Amino acid sequence: MSALLTFGYLLVVLGILVFVHEAGHFLAAKWAGVWVHRFALGIGNPIPGLSFRRKETEYAICWLPLGGYVKMATAEEEATSSALEGGTPDDVVVPPEMYFEAKPVWKRMVIILAGVTMNALFAWMVFTGLAAQNGRAVNPETRVGVVNVAGLPDVLAPLALLAPGDTILAVNGAPVRQWGDVTDGIMSASAGEVTITVAGKADIVLPVHPDAIEERALAAGALDSWRPAIVSSVAPGSPALRAGLERGDTILTVGGVPTPQWWDLKAVVSGHPGDTLALDVARGTDRLRLSVVPGSEVAKDADGVEVTLGVIGVTSAGPTVFEPLTLGESFGEGFRATVNASTTVVRSIRGMITGRVSRRAIGGPILIAQMAEESAQAGIGIFFGFLGIISINLAVLNLLPIPILDGGQFLFLLAEGVLRRPLSLKLRERLTLVGLMLVGALMVFAFWNDLSRIFSG
Repeated sequence: MSALLTFGYLLVVLGILVFVHEAGHFLAAKWAGVWVHRFALGIGNPIPGLSFRRKETEYAICWLPLGGYVKMATAEEEATSSALEGGTPDDVVVPPEMYFEAKPVWKRMVIILAGVTMNALFAWMVFTGLAAQNGRAVNPETRVGVVNVAGLPDVLAPLALLAPGDTILAVNGAPVRQWGDVTDGIMSASAGEVTITVAGKADIVLPVHPDAIEERALAAGALDSWRPAIVSSVAPGSPALRAGLERGDTILTVGGVPTPQWWDLKAVVSGHPGDTLALDVARGTDRLRLSVVPGSEVAKDADGVEVTLGVIGVTSAGPTVFEPLTLGESFGEGFRATVNASTTVVRSIRGMITGRVSRRAIGGPILIAQMAEESAQAGIGIFFGFLGIISINLAVLNLLPIPILDGGQFLFLLAEGVLRRPLSLKLRERLTLVGLMLVGALMVFAFWNDLSRIFSG
């Protein structure tokens, strides 16, 4: 049942995003006056009983649920594309002026690029909606709360020069006013290194290439902001609840150890599963002495070794606040999120080509299905955010100059515009077949990575 549910999430995600993409091609084709034989979700022939016709266009669901297509009338049927698109109806007479090739090159370019444009617009609308609903998360703290360099690659070793309490002033020369500026600066800096300016210390320089997305993410994840040891929630049935802790309590000491911030509290509790610890707590103007026995959970350390950690079942939201946004500000926030996501995908692709990003980071349908299920379980907002990110991935990947993809088809049209004549049908068929083989090989590799992740745990 779990596997079927996961597969169901995959179909939902692909169904939505493929529909958005192909709707772009479809609407642009209709605008340009091109005859559309079929609008399909899935690849290959339509499934009997799952199609209907309206005017000249058949709307269908096809057998292979890993894509979709808009089959436009063409005077030059390519064998490879025809096989993927279920062939052309024999009993249809298409007016010559409604063939795809009968339209000016610029209109055909619009049709080809309309799919990725719709995916980008969809992501923008999703990110805008989330910004309007949730506002902008702002953590005004720029002091370092914790630095975890365990297991980091050598190129990130300079992070060990940071210490809790250090105030970060700038990243790559850009002043930081909140903690989000710190992580954004590390992730998005276009220079060949990341320079962190710290009050009272020499600059910390990380020689990390912009396309080394994994190393940049590790650097950003190794740091977190200063966070007061204030309880924001207490889990039902937890050791903290049994000890009498309440939301809003400030924990001053644990087991006699001062805890000026959250990470100090977490470090002490983690090291004492099952032990009785005394808590000094500030609750308003009162000072309380409580006693707690941390429970335990098993986690893996930086070397992958399982360790048992103490937990008491409290969380701290820190100083983060959510600023409400106007509709105009939400559109701007959504646009910035769309640009950042697009840039990250481009840098990741470049990093894989140059070897700066591991090829094992490539994921296929299985990984998408797993992530879709996890995001849906985390909440509708998280799920739509995931849809937006995958939509941007689909847009950027479709722009790659591979003949079977939109980017390759656009290059064909660009060549036609320069040469004043289309490339020969035989050449386009051969290049399309090569593109199909490349995409097929990439899919096999992605499936292999997915299966490797599953069997390696």
